[in-house]
Amino acid sequence: MALYSIGDVAERCGINPVTLRAWQRRYGLLKPQRTEGGHRQFDDEDVQRIEEIKRWIESGVPVGKVKALLEGETVNVHDGWTALQEELMSVLRHVRPAKLRSKIATMGREHPVDALIDHIFVPVRQRLGLDQNTARTMCSLLDGALIDYVAFCLTGARKKAGKDALLIAWGVEDRTRIWLEAWRLAQHGWRIDVLAEPLDMPRPELFPGQHLFIWTGKKPTRRQLEQFEHWQAQGFSIQLHETA
Repeated sequence: MALYSIGDVAERCGINPVTLRAWQRRYGLLKPQRTEGGHRQFDDEDVQRIEEIKRWIESGVPVGKVKALLEGETVNVHDGWTALQEELMSVLRHVRPAKLRSKIATMGREHPVDALIDHIFVPVRQRLGLDQNTARTMCSLLDGALIDYVAFCLTGARKKAGKDALLIAWGVEDRTRIWLEAWRLAQHGWRIDVLAEPLDMPRPELFPGQHLFIWTGKKPTRRQLEQFEHWQAQGFSIQLHETA
């Protein structure tokens, strides 16, 4: 029977090891074996269970209700993402930076990064962006806390084995999303550095020998695709970072 370390499973499933530990310790979703030295070891059934947990969470089920579903119980499943959005909005309304940082860190430990970005952070920022005055102030507070947390996560990811890359935003106005997309890439084995300011026109020749990700924030235009193909034809190690 094949056994895998928590690092192997994290890379295979696209889940942060911190999240796997939270699923085990706080929610009892996983029961890995232990080596004599106390290190977690997962088998193929564990991997299948992790993938099933991911599917439930990404479909909007609160992580606290997943165990009952896995055990075949009937539970009242509401839209978990909406509930988490409201929790974050509630924290923001109190305008307490320390509590906000703590809430973001807790979410980061308990949920897959892709799902957090797409179903919590982006929707909340969109809601705040529709209003003015107070909502914009809360959005600015949230953005600062998100960038602070993501920078911390990127620093940790760069200490691990992986592939180095630089993320460049092309024609993007939302600077905070640049950091969120860097965080997304970091969960897939990349040690990411960020060019914090978006560019009107990237210049890959300024970064010789580096692997570059280009993010346009939306579907690339025909002109952008043609330029991108030109860069590839010139031999640059460059790829588009596309999100759903």
